[in-house]
Parts: sequence; C-alpha cells; structure tokens
Amino acid sequence: MKKKKLLRWLKWIAIIYITGGVALYFLQDAILFHPVTLKRNHNYNFPQPHKDISIPLNSKDTLNLVDFTSTSSATRGIVLYFHGNKKNISWYAKYIPYFTRHGYEVLMIDYPGYGKSTGKLTEQKLYEWASLAYNIAQKRFAADSIIIYGKSMGTGIAAQLASTKLCRRLILETPYYDFPSVIKHYLPIYPVRWMLHYQIPTYKYLQTVKAPVTIFHGTNDWIVQYKNSKKLLPFLKKTDELVTIKGGKHNNLFTYPQSVNKLDSLLSR
Repeated sequence: MKKKKLLRWLKWIAIIYITGGVALYFLQDAILFHPVTLKRNHNYNFPQPHKDISIPLNSKDTLNLVDFTSTSSATRGIVLYFHGNKKNISWYAKYIPYFTRHGYEVLMIDYPGYGKSTGKLTEQKLYEWASLAYNIAQKRFAADSIIIYGKSMGTGIAAQLASTKLCRRLILETPYYDFPSVIKHYLPIYPVRWMLHYQIPTYKYLQTVKAPVTIFHGTNDWIVQYKNSKKLLPFLKKTDELVTIKGGKHNNLFTYPQSVNKLDSLLSR
C-alpha cells in the first residue's frame, strides 16, 4: 500500500515537473518580458524636451526611439540608454534628468514589441537594434562623447554593444551574469541554460570592453541578485569599479545619495 502511494506521489511530481518545464520552454517570452505596446500615433507627454523617432526597418519591424535633449547650456555628449524588461520608454523617462542636467542628450530605444516598436523579439535583434542606435548617435557625436548605459535587462545589451563599439564609458545598473543565471535562481530544478532562447552573456562581453566600466548594484536586490555583479568582478579591468549600495533594491538605487553622487561625478568628468 505504501509503495502504491509513493508511486502515485512520484507520478504527480513527474507530471508537475514536466508541465512546468514545457511551460517555461514555450512561454518563456511571456515570463521574461513584460512590454506595454502603444499605438503608432501615440504622443509622448514627457516634461523633458524630446524628439520621437520611428524607423521602419522592414514590413514587420519598426524601431522607435526617443531623443531627449540636454537641459544644460552646453551639450557634452550623448547617453545610449537601454532599459529593463517592463513596459516601455515611458516607464524609464523619469531617470532622464540625471543625465540631461549634465549636458548629455539621452537616446533611448524600445525593444521589439515594446511601446511603438514592432517585430518579433530575439536576442540577435536586440544587439542589431542597439548597434543601429549607436550609429545614429555617432552621426552627431564622436565615440569619446558617447556613454552606453544599461539598466537590468538592458545591461547585457549595453555590454554587448560596448564590446564591439568604442565609447567614453559603460555604466551598468543591476546587471546579470547572464540570463540563465537569473532564471536558475528562481527555478533551480530545471536545466535552464539549455531551455532558454536567450543567453545574453554579460560576463563574456565585459572581457572585450575597452572603455571604463562602472557597475551599480544593491545588496537587497531580489530580482537580479547582487551576487551577479560579484560574479562579474573577475572580468573587469583594474580601473573598473563596482559601486555597492547597501540595502539597495532593484528599482530604488537612485533614492540613495551614494548612487546619485557617483553618477554625478562620472558625468561631470
């Protein structure tokens, strides 16, 4: 009787495990990405001066960017800002003044399916669109006036771009070692490295970044754990730095004076 009961339990455990694995494999885009789409005629109502740019790439893909103008009397350069996995540009526009007040324009893209950008999201397309944004920036600014900034999901994209293009500095806010390492924390029972369509190996790209690198990460970040940045340390140059925000979480680092003062220092150099 006990053997039958044990077999029944094992059967249910196997069913749940397999069902969960199938769901992860086929529904991973819905699990990983949380975009909010906007109509193409949507007008952004940002308080900052800005220009809305849409670039049709083919019959299915349209890259949408917003170029935020510097609020300083003199423009020093441009920040290419790669945002996180939720909503769209509107959600991240609140961070723009941290850059524009120092004389930097900010060029922020929406990924495929986010905001007014259209098309199917793939890892390769993320890299290609980042490169397109860089080319737009480079038409107006020299490489030593371009800062590449990534937040959360955008950190791996930013690192990949900085590994192939020259820039003044690479800044990463709450980066991950790679995508599988983040998902593995939540689903340790699955071989996620072989199940995910997205790898985005930040650690690999950092090894060939020539520009100075600054990382911001909070010790209480439960979305992308602080240990991810600690794992990236062996791949940083001697002059690179990890700025540890004690008690900082995933989305509140710039409520800490330490973060704001450090960013101010980097942008005023």
